[in-house]
Amino acid sequence: MVRVKICGLTEPAGVRTALDAGADYLGFVFAQNSPRTITPAEAAALAEPARGKVKIVAVLVNPGDKQVKKVVDQLAPDFIQLHGRETPERVRTLWKRYHIPVIKSFSISSARDVTDTNRYAHTASMFLLDAKAPKDTRQAGGHGLAFDWRALLSAKLDKPWILAGGLTPDNVAKAIAQTHARVLDVSTGVESAPGIKDAQKIAAFMLAAKQTGEVL
Repeated sequence: MVRVKICGLTEPAGVRTALDAGADYLGFVFAQNSPRTITPAEAAALAEPARGKVKIVAVLVNPGDKQVKKVVDQLAPDFIQLHGRETPERVRTLWKRYHIPVIKSFSISSARDVTDTNRYAHTASMFLLDAKAPKDTRQAGGHGLAFDWRALLSAKLDKPWILAGGLTPDNVAKAIAQTHARVLDVSTGVESAPGIKDAQKIAAFMLAAKQTGEVL
């Protein structure tokens, strides 16, 4: 069974749509330079109808201790996702402090990048594999770009992993068939505008993902 994370939610309609469509994770972004950034208090309100039904993910980029504490205290996420240049030691520190599983995100362009993720095998609970950001942006993720999925064919990953980057209703079936991903992360590919989720796109994405996952 394929699981899906709808990320970058900013408004109640998007949360309702994701829940109705059968999403397994909801992601809320707390990163500078992202059009999907919201406050911990806003995220807590949005997550309330989803709590206990799906997993709540807090997405942070190189966060300081005060920011992490504020997000944890107000949102009480099921997972912390680190989408910056956090070291294995930093991941370990946050795990020991909060005992909340950490998803570590990585920018991928080659098989070597995939293999390098295993440096975090003893600290992160899951890996998230995303495309490298364009050179002219300061935004860590949510670019709607895919990496070459062939990079996954010869690499061995030591943790469960999530496929992200450039996924859409049109290519998600191909992505699953080619990579055998069991967890998918989508944001830009199901939006009508940054942070505004499109109900038809979410429904189409979920249908294609779940049907393909059942076949494989």
